[in-house]
Amino acid sequence: MNRKLVVFVPRESLDPVREAVFAAGAGRIGDYERCSWYTEGTGTFLGGESTLPSVGQPGREERVAELRLETVYPANREADVVAALRRAHPYEEPAFDLYQLAEPQS
Repeated sequence: MNRKLVVFVPRESLDPVREAVFAAGAGRIGDYERCSWYTEGTGTFLGGESTLPSVGQPGREERVAELRLETVYPANREADVVAALRRAHPYEEPAFDLYQLAEPQS
């Protein structure tokens, strides 16, 4: 069963994050590899006083141009994909979602 990863990354981190999750087993659809989709948007956050944000300052709301990256992965690779994402992502607390995909009907 396949699942989908959606993660928000700064533009300059797109390729390192893609490379990391692909190396961990994400991005395969049938005989195709390195499959992903991304689009632009704006992320917002306000870090607490004890945070160490890679962008902005603690205690100040930030608005950051980001890309929404989506890719698929086999459910049995989830722990590896998430670990690779966390290692490659520049944010202290990356925002990401994991979705179960519907199985195709016969």
